[in-house]
Amino acid sequence: MTRKSNHIPVFSSLNPGDTFQTPPSQHTASIDMTRTTPLNVEMGSSSRPSARKDTSIPHRATPDNASSYAIPFMNFLTDNPTVFHAVSSLASDLESAGFEKIDERDEWNLKPGGKYFVERNGSSMIAFTVGEEWEPGMGACVLAGHVDALSVKLKPIPKLQTKAGYVQLGVAPYAGGLNSTWWDRDLGVGGRVLVRNSSGKISTRLVKLDYPIARVPTLAPHFGAAAQGPFNPETQMVPIIGLDDSGSKYDNGSGAGNVLVLGGEGTFAATQPERLVKAIASELGISDYSSIINWELELFDTQPAQLGGLDKEFIFAGRIDDKLCSWAALQGLISSSSSAPSFSSTQSHTPSSTKTLKVVGLFDNEEIGSLLRQGARSNFLPETISRITESLSHSSSSSCSSASLAARTVANSFLISSDVIHAVNPNFLSAYLPNHAPRLNTGVAISADPNGHMTTDAVSTAILTQIAEKCGSVLQVFQIRNDSRSGGTVGPMLSSATGMRAIDAGLPQLSMHSIRATIGNLDPGLGVRLFQGALDWFEEVDQKFRET
Repeated sequence: MTRKSNHIPVFSSLNPGDTFQTPPSQHTASIDMTRTTPLNVEMGSSSRPSARKDTSIPHRATPDNASSYAIPFMNFLTDNPTVFHAVSSLASDLESAGFEKIDERDEWNLKPGGKYFVERNGSSMIAFTVGEEWEPGMGACVLAGHVDALSVKLKPIPKLQTKAGYVQLGVAPYAGGLNSTWWDRDLGVGGRVLVRNSSGKISTRLVKLDYPIARVPTLAPHFGAAAQGPFNPETQMVPIIGLDDSGSKYDNGSGAGNVLVLGGEGTFAATQPERLVKAIASELGISDYSSIINWELELFDTQPAQLGGLDKEFIFAGRIDDKLCSWAALQGLISSSSSAPSFSSTQSHTPSSTKTLKVVGLFDNEEIGSLLRQGARSNFLPETISRITESLSHSSSSSCSSASLAARTVANSFLISSDVIHAVNPNFLSAYLPNHAPRLNTGVAISADPNGHMTTDAVSTAILTQIAEKCGSVLQVFQIRNDSRSGGTVGPMLSSATGMRAIDAGLPQLSMHSIRATIGNLDPGLGVRLFQGALDWFEEVDQKFRET
């Protein structure tokens, strides 16, 4: 089925083998206004040159500028390889757009029309804008996703004995990290470092060595059965990070290399690989190794995000799941908080969202169950909603308690749980259901599951469908086959904890849980458009679903 640029259907109901033509209007960027996203330059970040063409982001997402979001999103992926870097970069975007950072430890004095964000653990965040006429008890439109990705984390004491002249690093997989796609990849290291200054105050510093320092080497197929696996992730997937010939060069793996105590006996640095400590300290400008009191570091693929395909219609990158929907949701919030109206292909009027609380929640640890305090199963979102209503209830005309107002707010709210979805793979068409096979460069796909792994139901689908009609977006549909296993999202846990109406809908990608994945070059912009539209149009659409 071919779409024409002057008529955009809401649902795309293509079968896996059908042909599809992307409308020309989405390939050509026509930007009237742009906002420039400052590069997140942090002490400790290497100055490796990057091939940026443009870092400007359109002020508003329209059907004509979806491709304009590709390069900014690619830069975001390349520059921010860890969850800590990602949250820090997104916080910079928010501050540049006039959002005020608030702290969970402090009292909140919020105002109608205000723009705010709060972080937890440096790895999750909630950003929100308060409508000029919003009062506690009125509804919120909430976009939720996760910013963590499959990774390989350093063990608390990653120093290992030298084997056969190789210096190795003790690591552990985070979620499905260290799978077969991590073999023979150029791996850098980064994360957060806790540093004590001369007065004893402890601060958090972000660091990344984004040149290759590690590799998990495969065994050549010439060795026969030994090279075929299965492989032990504890003993046979250990990264090499250097050479040490201080022992016998004929050592077959039983010898231990010389160990120097760095930073003094009993210090954190003394428990870490000496050369790694020196590299991290050099990157951060630290001369006293004993001032490093701890760190959380992980390995990551250093290959930058790249455009691919004959017409550069793909984006090849690491860590797409789920920085894609998270980035698009946050850019949608920033766009929706501007004064410009939202584009509508079918409406003769612009939306009014002055009575809407617009929220984006980006959580950590989704890939491992969301059970930690910065995860979606925590009290982060419910407590944030509660504190917003409490802070603004003082100026409210209602005589209800703040708890009652918070309950009314969530009852009037709508949650879009946005996580990446499986794009149709042309080499495995039989793995997909007919009419449930999302395509790249088409639009967000609603994800359904009859067993509760997704929050989607008839009501939430109808709400999002009407929003898509108003903002000119295409919706696709995905459901897993009965003989396959469905994944999960933050949707069920957030909707059950709050009671919000909810839907699962995200952008499609190929090669989920691989170290490198593929999306369409238009997909970041298509995501921004729908998420921006949801925040813009929810207030009006929701009125149609009230029984009164």
